[in-house]
Amino acid sequence: MRPSIIRRALPASLVVLSLALAGCGGGDDGGKKSSGGGDAPTTASETPAPPATWPLTGELTQGGADPARKHPAYIVKIDNSVDSDPQIGIGKADLVVEELVEGGITRLAVFFYEKLPEKAGPVRSMRLTDVGIAKPLGATIVTSGAAPVTLNGIRKAGIKFLDMNNPNVVRINDGTHDSLHSVMADLKKIGASARGTATRPDDYLPFGDSPLPAGAPATTIDAKLSAGRTSHWKYDGSKYVLQNGYMADGDVFKPDTVIAATVRTSLAPYKDPAGNPVPVSHFEGKGKAVIFHGGQAIDVTWEKADEGAELTFKDAAGNEVELPAGRTWLELVPGKGAASTGSVTYN
Repeated sequence: MRPSIIRRALPASLVVLSLALAGCGGGDDGGKKSSGGGDAPTTASETPAPPATWPLTGELTQGGADPARKHPAYIVKIDNSVDSDPQIGIGKADLVVEELVEGGITRLAVFFYEKLPEKAGPVRSMRLTDVGIAKPLGATIVTSGAAPVTLNGIRKAGIKFLDMNNPNVVRINDGTHDSLHSVMADLKKIGASARGTATRPDDYLPFGDSPLPAGAPATTIDAKLSAGRTSHWKYDGSKYVLQNGYMADGDVFKPDTVIAATVRTSLAPYKDPAGNPVPVSHFEGKGKAVIFHGGQAIDVTWEKADEGAELTFKDAAGNEVELPAGRTWLELVPGKGAASTGSVTYN
């Protein structure tokens, strides 16, 4: 299991001091004994506590504050079509995963832990893809519902979810969206009503201090998930900005890192109400990926032993790659399988 807090190496000066103290505590003390007649106990030098970091971004907490919350991490399923315009609350998210659903459109799995918005949506239904997305974190999914096949898969995987039976996941018909896309979640109230213990989740991504391998220049990215959906990204010199998103003005998620991971796909054993086959993206096993950070593209391989395992990245030589701390957008790009193969291009 990946450590839940980044552990940085001790400064050289502290190591030297530690060794010096150990040398001074030896037996060359003239044969002195404690009043109890035994040797005086020695105390090992204490290792400074590792810095407190957020589990979904790897960033340091303000002033070293305890990052544990009294609620779990939440994943809100949010529509990602023109009908979702404007998407609400995503600007407060820690991490976003974009996944393919039926009809060639995509849906967002939006992760929240550090900050919980009072309004997030439009909330839509779960898919079997969400098992591999949510299980490693032990997150609770916030959803409008799901097909019976999906509900069975989610429950079998031991994933908790909150649907419209919760009083804080409700339909708000205020004219902003049509009725289907009007379900909103009040995560602040949901978090306040949680009865869990204050336990920090493990890191979702392999954050660390090691520099990324050298990559190719890349200031624009096209992540094609279907014939009808290609996410266009542009690097503005600091963050990545989605050029064809639906996030509300002033509530935009601008990641420090974009990752495009190619995944295997299959079809769920049911169709949507319109008769469209429902794709499943399998976020397990291994595949190719491109990490975009700082205006560069780094080719890697992603690995995840099973749906609940931790995610790792390796370079061409097989060395593990650590990610810089910050907010991340993860594109699950269809590779071999039942869905049309996607692609990742950049300039």
